[in-house]
Amino acid sequence: MSLESEAVAPGDAELPGTLPESLRAELVAFRRDLHMHPELGNQEFRTTAAIKARLEKAGLKPRVLTLGTGLICDIGDWDGGRPMLALRADIDALPIPDMKTECSYRSTVPDRAHACGHDVHTTVVLGAGLVLAEMHRQGRLPRPVRLLFQPAEEVLPGGAADAIECGALEGVGRIVAVHCDPRLDAGRIGLRDGAITSACDRLEVALDGPGGHTARPHLTTDLVTAAARVVTDVPALVGRRVDTRAGLAITWGRIESGHAPNVIPQHAELSGTVRCLELGAWRQAPDLVVAAIDEVANLHGAKSEINYVRGVPPVVNDPDVTELLREAMTARRGALSVEGTEQSLGGEDFSWYLEQVPGAMARLGVRSPSERTVRDLHQGDFDADESAITVGVELFTAAALLDAAE
Repeated sequence: MSLESEAVAPGDAELPGTLPESLRAELVAFRRDLHMHPELGNQEFRTTAAIKARLEKAGLKPRVLTLGTGLICDIGDWDGGRPMLALRADIDALPIPDMKTECSYRSTVPDRAHACGHDVHTTVVLGAGLVLAEMHRQGRLPRPVRLLFQPAEEVLPGGAADAIECGALEGVGRIVAVHCDPRLDAGRIGLRDGAITSACDRLEVALDGPGGHTARPHLTTDLVTAAARVVTDVPALVGRRVDTRAGLAITWGRIESGHAPNVIPQHAELSGTVRCLELGAWRQAPDLVVAAIDEVANLHGAKSEINYVRGVPPVVNDPDVTELLREAMTARRGALSVEGTEQSLGGEDFSWYLEQVPGAMARLGVRSPSERTVRDLHQGDFDADESAITVGVELFTAAALLDAAE
């Protein structure tokens, strides 16, 4: 696998598809505009309009998804032959406040922030699309490429499933994406064959009993104790019914019951997440978890009502597509710019695409080399070193050329 005759070792000559300085500055400005105007999942109307306008300015014909937000844009005309490579970005923000105090482009929307780097992902795919569109205009793009700007990644079970229903994968043979990683320095990417994220589901449990006086717990259902036992016993019970290497973990985020110290309540509620490292165990998880909750609740005389909300499977990187990204990054920045990465316990709906076509996700380093602390994802002070935009754009343009040359 190699780039066309223009391609040589990094440093010897400029590779095709590098990012012009004028476009580099424009993309930084575009990302900052998105950062200042974050929109939640399925509400990304301004974001969609901004992407659409810039693509149309470049002479492209983006198509807004029938959902009303998100869009698809093909560069070149697919003739029905060999399927295209798709470059995917997620465009939604998070319902948390932006806590960056000294930042000229902090969020202008209360309790909304691009604290997961989706503004960076969007700008990377937009930039790659603009570079590839210019190469196509010059007759230098061997095969068509699809840009996919997906809404609602942060909303279980994720906007990817809706995008697929809207035809996002029609004509697509392989798909790639990046995700910001604040643990990695800008200028580097992290890659992993196989699972790179985990499955993530949501769990909601309601427990009911007759209630009563704390002086006479033997005459009623001690619902607080029943809820406490569900919290502690269910994860342990499930942990003994699945291979421990699958990493199936139940973590509770909320428990609520009662109003007075001397009254045994009639109702309790619990909610949390179920995460799993391995695809097979994830498929078993609903039956295992529901059975364990029912057992523990029945043991304490409580009636249980369980809402198991299916989320996303693990993102399982295809080895060949992972190698495509490795060779693309090596062509741009050398072998030392690529490192291995661990499997995350976070969930990502990019996994739904990989249930349909081979693909891979790379970790995109966004930490400034001078940064001493790690600003974690989903935190109000998260920000990214904007030089990562150039890295992501050139990674994707090289991947498109390499894919065409195979």
